[in-house]
Amino acid sequence: MIAYALAFGFAALGVALALNLWRLFKGPGVADRILALDTMVINVIGIIVLIGIGSGSGTSFEAALLLAMVGFVGTVSYAKYLLRGDIIE
Repeated sequence: MIAYALAFGFAALGVALALNLWRLFKGPGVADRILALDTMVINVIGIIVLIGIGSGSGTSFEAALLLAMVGFVGTVSYAKYLLRGDIIE
């Protein structure tokens, strides 16, 4: 049963990533593109977690945690650049 759940999870996240790529390239504004990148990071974290569940290794969860931190900092940086035009104060 876990194999079917993993396959469904990979398929759902694959479709979500494809739709995020579409929004990234066809987004009407810069804010939509930033949100698409943030959502893509969340989807990749989900894929890494699914890989960790499938393989049974704990290092995948640490990699997902690191990617979550980097993704958060990146989203904040993009938003700050969009609002102010400069990242460093």
